[in-house]
Amino acid sequence: MNKICILICAILLTNILCKGQTISSEALKDSVYNKYLQNGAYNYSYLSQEWQKYLDTAIAITPDNAYLWQQKAMPYFKRQKYEVGMKYLDKAVELSPMKYTDYRAFMKCIFAKNYADAITDFVKAKKLKEGAFVMDHSYDFYLGLCYLQLNNFQEAKKYFQASIDQSRKTHGDDYVHFLDWFYLGVTQYELEDFSLAISSFDKTLSTYKNFADAKYYQSKCLKKLNRNIEADSLKKEAATDLRAGHTFIEDNSYYEKYPYQISDWYLPKVK
Repeated sequence: MNKICILICAILLTNILCKGQTISSEALKDSVYNKYLQNGAYNYSYLSQEWQKYLDTAIAITPDNAYLWQQKAMPYFKRQKYEVGMKYLDKAVELSPMKYTDYRAFMKCIFAKNYADAITDFVKAKKLKEGAFVMDHSYDFYLGLCYLQLNNFQEAKKYFQASIDQSRKTHGDDYVHFLDWFYLGVTQYELEDFSLAISSFDKTLSTYKNFADAKYYQSKCLKKLNRNIEADSLKKEAATDLRAGHTFIEDNSYYEKYPYQISDWYLPKVK
């Protein structure tokens, strides 16, 4: 493969020199994109060997193109090959920290589950792009997830509340994402603030009324408050909703379970 890449580079350079032409870095990148991605890798599954071969050729020609390194990394994460993918994603971040620091932080949080490193990256990302979002959520949302998974519930609560406050300030109450309320509720549950957690789950369910995971954790809060009949009824609803597919709807939840995402065995059988 390396010999092929070298040959291609030599042919490209020879053609340019023979014609007495010069080519800009951006023009070369565009040419590589059109030939080896648009008309190459993108004709195959990103899990295929062909995808990687085309990316390798493109990278050999334009090794300073951060996007190519990110595209090479992505399939490895989808196959749970986190250490393999991360070395390529690190290269993308090295070449373009503004564009890919938050993406790497997301991958560390949701895929690799390396929460301490994800926090470090999100702190860097906030300095680069304060108030920005990645994969439809604020940086504070993901910081909350990281601290939640590290059992630092007070910090988690602080960041989930900050994410909610940011959405309220920018767009109003109706634009707060239901997962912000869900994870604030989970954090309040862990802190044994059961009444507050129930209220947060109510806000989640006002947006996503069949969200099985929210109903499940709300039923646990009701149980803690000795509201057993309500708890049992809600848990049965959660079972019905989960088996109807009403759970996380994040794009990447197809590949990775999100923190506190429930499974069928959590719930009673419902006739």
